Amino acid sequence: MQKPQLLVPVIATSNRTLVHPAYFLLVGIPGLGPTIHFWLAFPLCFMYALATLGNLTIVLIIHVERRLHEPMYLFLAMLSTVDLVLSSITMPKMASLFLMGIQEIEFNICLAQMFLIHALSAMESAVLLAMAFDRFVAICHPLRHASVLTGCTVAKIGLAALTRGFVFFFPLHFILKRLSYCRTHTVTHSFCLHQDIMKLSCTDTRVNVVYGLFIILSVMGVDSVFIGFSYILILWAVLELSSRGAALKAFNTCISHLCAVLVFCVPLIGLSVVHRLGGPTSLLHVVMANTYLLLPPVVNPLVYGAKTKEIHSRVLRMFSQGGK
Repeated sequence: MQKPQLLVPVIATSNRTLVHPAYFLLVGIPGLGPTIHFWLAFPLCFMYALATLGNLTIVLIIHVERRLHEPMYLFLAMLSTVDLVLSSITMPKMASLFLMGIQEIEFNICLAQMFLIHALSAMESAVLLAMAFDRFVAICHPLRHASVLTGCTVAKIGLAALTRGFVFFFPLHFILKRLSYCRTHTVTHSFCLHQDIMKLSCTDTRVNVVYGLFIILSVMGVDSVFIGFSYILILWAVLELSSRGAALKAFNTCISHLCAVLVFCVPLIGLSVVHRLGGPTSLLHVVMANTYLLLPPVVNPLVYGAKTKEIHSRVLRMFSQGGK
């Protein structure tokens, strides 16, 4: 499946000191031949269809049902929107790679995809933190929930998540363009990630390494700490409830969010750990990256559709009306 490196032209930049490839070559899953890649394209297309249908359904239901215009559901609509965009910038290109063996991705398009993947991941992390805060206020301070999380506050949180994702990750585009790429031009994933593009450079990448570590710790790292702290306080409040039934009912409202956090954070932590260990990109790196990007958009709508009574009943009503 991989093409000879001589087929990749390079473009000298205006200052004649940097060399950028016209395009990179995506590998897909290392060690697998074209035939296996071809058959893997079908479950990938099914996952994309499922992610698109599931997330779009959640967004439309929350938009149409005015009684769902509450903080928990508005944050869920934000999460589904992020997942919808994230799956749309990764899965179609992967499908073309697996089905037709189209490995080339233009240099600037690769950088744009890289920026969107990282920025959207940061937005998803921020939305998950906002959802944890919503559950904390609803369970620990129920009488103040309506006054704390107003519609205006929810909108500001969404705008802050969008702005933070853009501000923190936009510089990646420029610090990657300051590098020369005179080694291999093969990206050992099915999509473009900062750490993989950086490894292709033959110039000093210390700025990239330091800034990459800084943003992963200050964005996803800080969010994970606050999410964990929120759930410690929630668990403490739930355990203090006198009625066991009330405690279970209160904690049950957090199950869907906990699943979403685990599906997002566990592959992210695993991917960060294996990349920080260094060495060449292995099959483990690729599997962790694919899990991190492909699983949440598919799993989140299934979990929320099954566990959230209002959305579950609305979906069943849509199918029952469609069957008549």
